[in-house]
This record gives sequence, C-alpha cells and structure tokens, in this order.
Amino acid sequence: MSTLRPTAVVTGAGRGIGRAIARRLAPSHDVIAIARSTGELDSLAAEVAERGGTCRPLALDVTDGAAVARALEGVDADVLVNNAGVGVLKPLLELTPEEWHRMVDVNFNALFHVTRALLPGMVARQRGDVVMIGSIAGRSAFVGGACYAATKHAVMGFAESLMLEVRDAGVRVSVVSPGSVATDFSRNSNADWNLRAEDVAESVAHVLAMPPEVLVHRVEVRALSPKRPRRG
Repeated sequence: MSTLRPTAVVTGAGRGIGRAIARRLAPSHDVIAIARSTGELDSLAAEVAERGGTCRPLALDVTDGAAVARALEGVDADVLVNNAGVGVLKPLLELTPEEWHRMVDVNFNALFHVTRALLPGMVARQRGDVVMIGSIAGRSAFVGGACYAATKHAVMGFAESLMLEVRDAGVRVSVVSPGSVATDFSRNSNADWNLRAEDVAESVAHVLAMPPEVLVHRVEVRALSPKRPRRG
C-alpha cells in the first residue's frame, strides 16, 4: 500500500454497494476490500488496478471476531466503511433460527468486530472516518422485516452512540441510509426508478469530503420518485 494516500477499508466489497464504494474511493485511497468471495475480490482488484488505483483483496468472514482481529492487526485505516449486510425478508414465523442469527451476525455483530479492530488506531492518531451503510428500514418497518429492520435500527443506535464517544478524539462516525437500490439485495432490484449502487457510493464520498471539523452524521438517500424512471 502507498504511504502517500489514506487507506480505506470496505466490507462487503465483492458486489453491489460495497463494490461501488471501493471503486469510487480507489482514485483517492488505497483500498482494502473485504468479502468472503475470493473471485469477486480478485476481479475488483484487477478493475481498480486497470484504472491506476490500489486495491488489496482480503477474503474474510466479518462475523468471526478472532479472524477479523488477526487479519486487521497492524492496519492503519483512515476510513472504514461498514457495508456488509444480508437480508432474508419474510414474516417472523417463517424465519429459521439460522436465518435470524445470520442477519444479526452480519448486519450488526460484525460492526463491533471490524470497528473494534480499526478504531483504536484512529483514536490514537486523532483522525478517521467510520461510515455505516444503513437503510431507511433503520427508522421504519415493513411486513417481513422483523429481523432485518431490527438490525438496521440497531445500526443507528450503535452509530449515534459511537459518534458521541469518539467525536472529541477527532473521529467522525456517519450513517448513509439508502432506499431501494438496484442490486441483487433489493426487493425491487428490477425497478427502473431505483437508486444505483454508484449513487450510494457518491453519498459516502460526499460525507468523507467534508472539511475535517465538519461531521455529517446521517444521510438518507432516495430515488426522487417511483413514478419517474431515472434517465441515463
């Protein structure tokens, strides 16, 4: 990794929003891209390299706290984007215990593992950004969202509490909450009015680009209207 550019760690970087964020930050940051799929990470790293950037692929299960601590030991991250997430959207009585625990582990517990590994360095250096990719489900509810929406509400509480803990140490904590995005994750992935993953990535870049003494803590990003197909 270059010593001349800040380092950005992005989880869930193999596809969708995480991949778009890694691509968006690569021109200005050395990216460490985390996901479970080696193939997706390798293709991302090759794509970034073709554009003149640097991307280190790191195959890692972010729900494994011990593995996360080992893999990220010694990493001096200027930016952490906690993006990894899963969603099984169906009524509570249809959810299996395995599906419930998987969502809680990936969407919420992993925030602790990854942030706990990288935050001490930020606090010691008195600077850094921790960005959570939330969801508008983090302040609302829907049928089939008993677990997923609950994890996103938890993300909001985690982020706000952490922000209050570390703001005086010069570390900014932010949440970017998109509506429906045209990825494999979305319930409406084929709708032509959806946000693109690149729209969310641009919002993350905007948060990071603010002056050092300015904190944008919450951003909600929506498509303008489901009645207006997007142009271009």
